[in-house]
Amino acid sequence: MSEKVYARNVEALKSGTVIDHIPAGQGLRILRLFELAEYGERVTVGLNLSSGHMGTKDLIKVENVALTEEQANELALFAPKGTVSVIENHEVVRKQKLVTPDTVEGIFACPNSNCVSHVEPVQSHFAVRVTQTDTKLKCKYCEKVFSKDIVVDVR
Repeated sequence: MSEKVYARNVEALKSGTVIDHIPAGQGLRILRLFELAEYGERVTVGLNLSSGHMGTKDLIKVENVALTEEQANELALFAPKGTVSVIENHEVVRKQKLVTPDTVEGIFACPNSNCVSHVEPVQSHFAVRVTQTDTKLKCKYCEKVFSKDIVVDVR
């Protein structure tokens, strides 16, 4: 007697962006921080999906939105082994492995309440340094260094 095979399918995109290999638990954080639902396009989110390489992973598909390489690389702060695929006419036209950027601008607020970035009309700006145990962000204005997770939770 053979076992039945069950498949789970996620609708294919005609055009847009697929963010794959997101560590489980980071998908909603990425969705919120990068305001991916604010484009007014259909968004498909898979949480805790089975993955042969990762055990479990999250996945985000955003229809009719193509992230630039710079935008995609900012995702590397949360998905260092992630991939971003840009889809056109149901075909992958660009697949990018993410690279952690040297700087990040305008995404996070500085956790230092005394930082000038809270009172002056400037975009936040952080230098990024990856260590073996954490990713550190150094504010351009107050020059304080913070763990990525502390900076992210401030917003």
